[in-house]
Amino acid sequence: MIARVIVDISNSETDKIFDYEIPSNLDVRKGSRVIVPFGTQRLEGFCIDITPTSDVPALKSVEGVLDEFVCISEEMLSLMRYMKDRFYVRYVDSLRLFIPSKLRGGRIKELTRLYLTLNPSFTYEEIVDSIPERAKSRLALVERLKDGGEYLSVIAGEFSASAINALVSKGLLIKTSEQVERKPMKSVTGVEDRYILRECQKKALEKIFSAEQTATLLHGVTGSGKTLVYMSAIKKVLDEGKTAIMLVPEISLTPQMLRNFRGYFGDSVAMLHSGLSDGERFDEWKRLLKGEARIVVGARSAIFAPVKNLGLIIIDEEHDASYISESNPRYRTVDVALFRADYNNAKVVLGSATPSIESYLSAKRGDYALAEMNERISDKGMPDIDVVNMSSELLMGNTGMFSAKLEESIKRTVEKGEQVMIFLNRRGHSSFVMCRKCGYIAKCTDCDVSLTYHSVDSMLKCHYCGKRFKMLSCCPDCGSINIKYGKLGTQRVVEEVERLIPGVKVLRMDNETTMTKSSYLEILGAFASKEAQVLVGTQMIAKGHDFPDVTLVGILDADMSLYHQDYRSNERTFQLVTQVAGRAGRSNKGGKVILQTYSPNHYVYRFASKYDYEGFFEKENNVRMTTNFPPYTTIIRVLMTSENEDKVIDCAKTLYRHLREYAEKNSSEFLYIQAMRSPLGRIQNKYRYQIIARIKRQKEREIIAEFYGTIEKNKFRQVSVFAELNPQNMA
Repeated sequence: MIARVIVDISNSETDKIFDYEIPSNLDVRKGSRVIVPFGTQRLEGFCIDITPTSDVPALKSVEGVLDEFVCISEEMLSLMRYMKDRFYVRYVDSLRLFIPSKLRGGRIKELTRLYLTLNPSFTYEEIVDSIPERAKSRLALVERLKDGGEYLSVIAGEFSASAINALVSKGLLIKTSEQVERKPMKSVTGVEDRYILRECQKKALEKIFSAEQTATLLHGVTGSGKTLVYMSAIKKVLDEGKTAIMLVPEISLTPQMLRNFRGYFGDSVAMLHSGLSDGERFDEWKRLLKGEARIVVGARSAIFAPVKNLGLIIIDEEHDASYISESNPRYRTVDVALFRADYNNAKVVLGSATPSIESYLSAKRGDYALAEMNERISDKGMPDIDVVNMSSELLMGNTGMFSAKLEESIKRTVEKGEQVMIFLNRRGHSSFVMCRKCGYIAKCTDCDVSLTYHSVDSMLKCHYCGKRFKMLSCCPDCGSINIKYGKLGTQRVVEEVERLIPGVKVLRMDNETTMTKSSYLEILGAFASKEAQVLVGTQMIAKGHDFPDVTLVGILDADMSLYHQDYRSNERTFQLVTQVAGRAGRSNKGGKVILQTYSPNHYVYRFASKYDYEGFFEKENNVRMTTNFPPYTTIIRVLMTSENEDKVIDCAKTLYRHLREYAEKNSSEFLYIQAMRSPLGRIQNKYRYQIIARIKRQKEREIIAEFYGTIEKNKFRQVSVFAELNPQNMA
């Protein structure tokens, strides 16, 4: 028999299927990881198929099988092929998504510990009688193990090695090896609650399972009880003997979701996300593979969980950009979810208070079913949003970051013993550092981006490659000491709150303060237990969190995302404002939101302040239709990167020439095609060029296939080429 193998090298030139003969003494199965000779090397690979014959003469043989279990299922092999066709993802890159990264290279295994027990072949009395009375230590050890075994490492700390070895050598004690499960977030436990569904929740649940469509868009305002609908839907599929995947957009939301799910479903819940240790991730993945856990909760990568007999996939906050992978391998989580659902005859639930324009249009057209929940569970309703014109504040002489109204509201809220959340979509102290005299801006040496100043350690940091530089004492170009800081960051907001209310306890939540895996739990736990009165943060605090004592939310610099050079900027601003506002007034205390802007009359704020999603959708959908932007067209971006700029330019010219010829022959389907240097022309010392095309939807599949085929035929050494559909970030 012949094994068809993808070797584990992430390189376009080797991303092919190679045939190897299977020796009679090896149990090679479809989906196994194997060791194969490749050139002068011995490499790991994935067996993606087994056939009786091969057209290749003089085949080499598979040299070994790496695991006792099959780690890639038939379903995931089908998904691999789909991702190749849909997203131009290399075979090996998709296969790597399906397994824990440290399983490759044998860098992670099951954790085992030695366990010591009394030999069950003897009674306790028989064991005691066989030990001399003077051997007090041995008798004490037997007494210690009378009621059950214990880990050898624990016993070794209490008794001498000679006592242990003497009893083991006589066969009175037995050493066994036991697997130890590395359970993530052991401290996150839930209390079983008996939930009662409201009428609107019952209707939403019924809609999910009665709809003819695979996917249902659950459009529910913040605080409407979507989580309870999720749990009820999962319970239904579990009762049918099936499994479920529950996705959340931010790792920071996982502990809260996990607490609810562990209380409701117990140990059948597993976690998968990048914040786990290698051992924890492997053990959780293995529990899912073996069927010991039937629910997986996690961020984007959990969509590839190895669950069998899948019945339901839930994508909470489906509009969130984090569900789209912007680095290799690039993919859209919703597309993967729909593929897995179709493969398993399962259901997909897309939940959000602010659905993406694409999803809501799909629901309007009938491609998705639509379930709506328009009221909060609490009796207070949605918090009022007060839009403050910061231009007027400036005219009145207020040059600070807080409006007079927000300052007063923060003070009053803290005095009442209630809590405040302040949102700013930026981290660090300032977004850039500039010389006032000559205009010099400090930039990263490896990336075409400005450095961000962090005052805690007085460093300049690159948020793209992580490089750190000393803070400037003077301008390196002109020598001036007149250095200006750019726009404010979360750190400066914390300093301002502490100046405003001396002695107030403020917590900060952004990428800088959540670098360890326990950071999320510690910060959110401290705020939930009211150890702090104010929480300042970036998008991490914008959605999903439920703090009953938060009665005030401040939104600073709301315009930052509004005037971003992206056709989604209005949509993203509306979503951010609505989601952040939803953190206030989630209990019967009610709440208030103060939104600071220099564009108070913009239609985004007009609709957001009334929580009028339907009105915003109609306006934004009309704009997209008129201007021919997605979802009415598709944008294809081909990104080329290399450390050699000449090579990447040659690649861009060659690909553009072929694609341009194709576009001219099919001019009625193309609205735009152009090659250019990327806005961020260099990241991590790699030059970046791109080809962007906007096409009509009628022949989308055919055109995408042509683009991918052209890339395949025109490969350049030392140049990496990636493709994206409707990219989230054109930079």
